[in-house]
Amino acid sequence: MKEKQSVGNFTEGNIFPKLLRFMIPVFGALVLQAMYGAVDLLMVGWFGTTAGISAVSTGSNIINLVTFVVSGLTMGVTVLISRYIGERSEQRIGNVIGGVVCFFFSIAVVLSVVLMLFAAQIAALMQAPAEALELTALYVRICGGGIVFVIAYNVISSIFRGLGNSRLPLIFVAIACVTNIIGDFVFVALMHMNVAGAALATILAQAVSVVLSLIIIRRQDLPFTVKRSQIRFNQEIRNFVIIGAPIALQEFLTNLSFLALCAFINRLGLDASSGYGVANKIVVFIMLVPSSLMQSMASFVAQNVGAGLEMRSRKAMACGMGIGAFVGVFITYFSFFHGDMLAAVFTNEPAVIARAAEYLRGFAPEAVVTSVLFSFMGYFNGHSRTFFVMMQGLAQSFIVRLPMSYLMSIRPDASLTMIGLAAPSATVFGICINALYFVYYIRRMKQKSVLDEAE
Repeated sequence: MKEKQSVGNFTEGNIFPKLLRFMIPVFGALVLQAMYGAVDLLMVGWFGTTAGISAVSTGSNIINLVTFVVSGLTMGVTVLISRYIGERSEQRIGNVIGGVVCFFFSIAVVLSVVLMLFAAQIAALMQAPAEALELTALYVRICGGGIVFVIAYNVISSIFRGLGNSRLPLIFVAIACVTNIIGDFVFVALMHMNVAGAALATILAQAVSVVLSLIIIRRQDLPFTVKRSQIRFNQEIRNFVIIGAPIALQEFLTNLSFLALCAFINRLGLDASSGYGVANKIVVFIMLVPSSLMQSMASFVAQNVGAGLEMRSRKAMACGMGIGAFVGVFITYFSFFHGDMLAAVFTNEPAVIARAAEYLRGFAPEAVVTSVLFSFMGYFNGHSRTFFVMMQGLAQSFIVRLPMSYLMSIRPDASLTMIGLAAPSATVFGICINALYFVYYIRRMKQKSVLDEAE
């Protein structure tokens, strides 16, 4: 008996409850996804070594670079499907899916080969501490071998978010999270495999999630069909790549700047490297509300753009900013004043806990300001203004975040608090850019509307 697949309609009704209902499962999926790296680091922190903490931290940053780039490309799939739903052109979705399968499978093969063959060189480039160099390469090599499952999960989730269904991606990642926890307990806590066990648990979890998600999908009565003849390189690939490529490039260069930041901190020694690694896992959780806002906003806005409801899109953006900033105030307070408590969850090393709390004091305001920034970005992504989103992201990274982080790291009394403060400083700069562009974009749309009426 197939379950009827509902398509979320964001073009009518009260915005706040509709946005919140769609956002909560997206948030839940991101929470569970964040637990991959968090559980890996937690298990290695308690049952492994300090060098293992550094290796998982650096190695997961490398894998995250790949994951975020792929997520950027799949955002193009989400926006395109949402637009076709808003335009009532569901018959085109089959070709989109067919192109997605060919395109992303090819990317998975290339990435797997690169990560497995050049893991040692990548670890050295990241300036991993000498004690953690081989372990970092091992983590990258194992995760690279299973990168196809990481990509498959992101592709499947993007399709369902495009359909307005954020519930199934939550189920898929819940399956993976439970599998990962079990795997970490067996491989790291019981078998004492340290970094290798953490990497194996992560890839096994993604593989199980993808296999079970495909079984679940077969039980859905989807609003489109995919024929075997449609699984080929086609025109729809160009359509979703045009939307997704700027986001992917932004994610690549932005995360490259975070890799550079990781390398800066690695030079400060093993305690600083491990402390930053712990703080970075907490940062992932701090960023969950803004990230879920951006993903939800893109789908919400794209559907309303397809239906010609521009004013509703702007109201949704303002609503998202309010939700995110409200929650962010509480997260900022806890991160600033109780960062040591959060860090102690991952390790019992006093020096590592102290360095993690030091970084979080500088990063804490990011919880508020990023909610505003990411709501802007979701709005522009929903309008397919992804080139602008890319450019403003690069401006933040390379004009503010990276130079400030580097300058703070080379000071004789280098403070992780000042390095952490580079993130909210860059975000405030980004908000200013987005606000100016929003005013320009609204004026341009009004001028276009007047010209269309005159014709």
